[in-house]
Amino acid sequence: VYDLNSFYILAVVLGLLGDVAGPARMSMIPDLLPAEKHSQGFGIIRVAVNISATIGPILGGFIAAQCYMLLFVGDAVTSIITAFIVFATIPETKPEVSSEKEESSMKDTLKGYLEVIKDRGFMIYIAISAVMILVYMQMYSTLSVFLRNELAFTPELVGILMSVNAFLVVVLQFWITRSLAKISPLKAMALGCVLFGFGFGLIGLVNSQYMVFIAMGIVTIGEMVTLPTSQGVVGKIAPTDKRGRYMAIFGFSWAIPNLFGVVLAGVVMDNINPNWVWYGAVILSMIAMSGFLLLHRSSKTRFSKEEPSKSDVDTGLVPEIDISKECCPDGKCPDAVVECK
Repeated sequence: VYDLNSFYILAVVLGLLGDVAGPARMSMIPDLLPAEKHSQGFGIIRVAVNISATIGPILGGFIAAQCYMLLFVGDAVTSIITAFIVFATIPETKPEVSSEKEESSMKDTLKGYLEVIKDRGFMIYIAISAVMILVYMQMYSTLSVFLRNELAFTPELVGILMSVNAFLVVVLQFWITRSLAKISPLKAMALGCVLFGFGFGLIGLVNSQYMVFIAMGIVTIGEMVTLPTSQGVVGKIAPTDKRGRYMAIFGFSWAIPNLFGVVLAGVVMDNINPNWVWYGAVILSMIAMSGFLLLHRSSKTRFSKEEPSKSDVDTGLVPEIDISKECCPDGKCPDAVVECK
């Protein structure tokens, strides 16, 4: 590509298709692991991603120093090789559907997404998660600009800071995920929001580069608490045959903050005060924390490790599931609110 117009077109295509396999990839963890292991499974994925984030920039910098074209060609080649490896070695994990059910048409697919959107408890969870992600994503957008302009960070020092983040995830993610195994997921999410608020708020208060590294450590712990847990929650509450759709809709909790977050932070930095980006992060973190705790309280057991109760259905936070005659041959299942095992 040698002109900006072509670059913009390809950027749009990449934006539309770059994560097209994301919902299917994230659905594999709930397909393969029991509910109590979902967060640990997503934690392993995060460790793998952060190992790549540690090695990738170093390797990419070396290749780019030789030839930028080689960098992009290498990226394309490794992506194709990965696709062949996945196709050849990874079996299908999607649960088998009863042979009596017909294949879904496009109309049925759209109807399925509509059913997900009508899941009020899940949509509330997405809205609260979007507030949390609006805070978290500042680490990969606004933070580097702020550190350069306000605290005289060099590009190399920013790179070291991000490498520390990735290193901590690789070293501590397994331990933190296991430590949270007995805590209600929404309470863990609330804890992560507190850590986000404390870490990002500290960035807005300090004038020392060393303190920024301490703040980054706090934010990283919050990241390790919240991100695997948030995906594990979706895997737990989604019906087995709708996990991909739930994961796809959950993606909006990232897409919407990414769409507006950078712009809003830029407006604050340019027209108010750069530190207010981080003060605002504290406020939003506390809002998200309160939201997760209120959802935990109102949803009773749906987001915990127990099965939902009848009262959960009555609140509207758990979608009522029709009990088929196959589950209840005598038709006497008045108290059942979950799919028959």
